[in-house]
Amino acid sequence: MELKEKAFKSVSRKTRQEDTVIDIGGGVKIGGGNFTIIAGPCSVESEEQVTEIAKNVKKSGAHAMRGGAFKPRSSPYAFQGLKALGMDYLLEAKRATGLPIVTEILNIAHLGLFNDVDVIQVGARNMQNFELLKELGRTDKPILLKRGMACTIQELLMSAEYVMSEGNTKVILCERGIRTFEGVTRNTLDLSCIPIIKAASHLPVIVDPSHATGIASLVAPMSYAAMAAGADGLIIEVHNDPENALCDGDQSILPSEFDAIAKKLGKMAKIFNKNM
Repeated sequence: MELKEKAFKSVSRKTRQEDTVIDIGGGVKIGGGNFTIIAGPCSVESEEQVTEIAKNVKKSGAHAMRGGAFKPRSSPYAFQGLKALGMDYLLEAKRATGLPIVTEILNIAHLGLFNDVDVIQVGARNMQNFELLKELGRTDKPILLKRGMACTIQELLMSAEYVMSEGNTKVILCERGIRTFEGVTRNTLDLSCIPIIKAASHLPVIVDPSHATGIASLVAPMSYAAMAAGADGLIIEVHNDPENALCDGDQSILPSEFDAIAKKLGKMAKIFNKNM
């Protein structure tokens, strides 16, 4: 089944042949031969926690910090995030480290809280929230758009088109695994989507090995495979105490494990002509 490229105009490589490079703040760029690593906890739990992790991942070579203040959870009784307070803690971590901040928006009514955020993430559950996408398309913020857990590559590109059709050309695509019949991993990481998207679109593509597998021990091999498949970067969950994490501890790696992964990726980058 071929992509229907006539359906997406702004996203298409036929419209723009050269790779789009997006500056997410502080001179950090995604796309165009750069390999960018975003790392941090699934959810912001305290100011001390998020700042400590930010300092650790920066020391290991992370280019940006991720952390959830608003958390979409399958259960209404699960930890939903610290919300506005969590945003304050993220910005404190940014001030302490200088790392650009990536965090998820759930409701356009919260947009005012994102004024100092560097990249607004649209999670898998909101990939086809078209009204949200159109509103974000009217902003000038880089948008990290995650593939829906049951969505096709075509649908991911069409969601990016919604953002770009409103004037915002700063879209970063993210493969985070799709739901299949396999039950060992949380999702099935579709690395084949990277070269497919690269051929059809000029937008940068990063990979989330944490949500894709749901298993901390698989983050390293899937990170290496993502670089080999042509990804422009990674978004990895790192926690200083995964066993007691309030969200997704099973897929979170320790700062020491992240450090080892970053070092190996640095060596691989030379082979694949990537800038890190």
